[in-house]
Amino acid sequence: MSNTGDVPEPDQPGDTPPDPESVPPGTSRPDGPGRPGGFRFEWPADRPRTFPEVLPVGGYSGIFTVPAMPTELKISYWVWVVGGLLGLLAGVIGLFGAVVLFVVSPPAGILLLLLVLVALALAGAQVTLAMKMKEGWEWARFALTIAAGISLVLAAFSMGIAGGGSWPGFVISLAATVLMWLPNSQSWFDAFKGRY
Repeated sequence: MSNTGDVPEPDQPGDTPPDPESVPPGTSRPDGPGRPGGFRFEWPADRPRTFPEVLPVGGYSGIFTVPAMPTELKISYWVWVVGGLLGLLAGVIGLFGAVVLFVVSPPAGILLLLLVLVALALAGAQVTLAMKMKEGWEWARFALTIAAGISLVLAAFSMGIAGGGSWPGFVISLAATVLMWLPNSQSWFDAFKGRY
């Protein structure tokens, strides 16, 4: 091993890689992505620190403008956006249903109203996260991946209660999530890592 102050790398058989916690900040780990040893999960370093950083640059007027990015990401982006817009539409229709139900049974109407408001917030967040994802923010990709996991839980939960379930919604979310993590998509996100 060299003694130049760099992160020690195993040069000889029998040398052991350094403890990941002992690697100085700002240096790459010897077993990180692109090196033999494989992929190491890390939380994105580009997470937002203020609320304005969560909002899309230029507002929501750019929803139909898609920059040059891999086809996989374009498909994933449109799946997330269309799903979010359909969720917003269903939420608006649900608001009318909550008002009608409130006339018949106020407690049930209030419960439905709360559920519809949560659904509207989640659909709006999905559209916002998709727009941040197309800007190259890795934290948005992680959040959308978590959203797909939540849709799995909801599908299983609704199947247990109602016997039906929202499996088509989960399958679509899963496909969009897989597309975000394919090698071409990963390379595209890696190109943005130096900006923060």
